[in-house]
Amino acid sequence: MSDLLHLWGIYLGTLIGLLPIINPLSAGPTFLAITEGDSDERRREQALKGCVYMVAILVSFLIGGTFIMTFFGISIPGLRIAGGILVTGIGMNMLLAPRADAASEAAQQEAARRKVDISFSPLAMPMLSGPGSIAVTLGFTSLATSWIDYAAIIAGIITVALLTYSVLRMSGSLVRFIGPVGVNAMTKIMGFMIMSIGVQFVVNGIVGIATDPVLLRSIKDGLAGL
Repeated sequence: MSDLLHLWGIYLGTLIGLLPIINPLSAGPTFLAITEGDSDERRREQALKGCVYMVAILVSFLIGGTFIMTFFGISIPGLRIAGGILVTGIGMNMLLAPRADAASEAAQQEAARRKVDISFSPLAMPMLSGPGSIAVTLGFTSLATSWIDYAAIIAGIITVALLTYSVLRMSGSLVRFIGPVGVNAMTKIMGFMIMSIGVQFVVNGIVGIATDPVLLRSIKDGLAGL
């Protein structure tokens, strides 16, 4: 029973950690703009491929994260602090940044529209699986102690991808329903949630360093030598 609760906690943690950063509601208007003129079938195909690419990117970083940490000698508390700072910055930018210049947004969307296939870039990378979601995914490696834990995280990533695909499929109706003001408000709310997640990452990292047995032993030996 405790094992099931542990896996359920990891799965829910993955959902709660990734959904605010990926923020499919905010991605909806941009997706509509860069696929303007495409048929519904073409949009559906681009959204599906983009979400598949997103899963592939995040799972690659999840699996490769352990090897990267080992190779560079990065500790789990250090990863949590670095990822927390990055995620906090992204959340603060979403919460406080002014709305992007309309001319700049139009230029970016026009450049994306000229692409034959936008499913990998800019949809999957960086819209859906950007630095923030990659940092959070790397942080999940500190929660996994067995292959079944990794399976629970991957299941969470796939669930986020399915939700994102559903939102992108319905993005036209959703944007018309909540309007630009609603999209902006959701982005601010998601930004606050992301900031909270980032701060908690930093706190967990500091606690991990402060309670590290090697560090405590070194401090104890140092005090004993005084």
